[in-house]
Amino acid sequence: MIDEALFESENAQKNIEYVEQKYGDTLEYLWRKFPNNAIWRRKDNRKWYAALLKIPKSKLGLVSNECVEILNVKVDCAEIDFLVDCQKYFAGYHMNKKHWVTICLDGSVDFEELCERIDASYLLAKKRG
Repeated sequence: MIDEALFESENAQKNIEYVEQKYGDTLEYLWRKFPNNAIWRRKDNRKWYAALLKIPKSKLGLVSNECVEILNVKVDCAEIDFLVDCQKYFAGYHMNKKHWVTICLDGSVDFEELCERIDASYLLAKKRG
């Protein structure tokens, strides 16, 4: 059963609604052991294009064990070094760090930018290889 209420932040809720309205995709909860982790995948090729997770901030190298909701998205390899600032954008948590970044959903990145990142990730997930 999908319980989108697991994600409490306004940005998480707005992103869930955005993805459902734009792509018709709902969160998939794949891991019983990690019920606070979910992904979105393309319908045409089943590739992931984003993940929504709750993790301790310390997992991102921050000095806190407070939990934060994060969004993992694919980005062009050329953007990684430019984007990752360890404040708003982080190396992809639990993902290939050459192709994914993690964004804290704490309000440091505005909703429009989050949507742009989701859209770009959706397109990148269409590519083969």
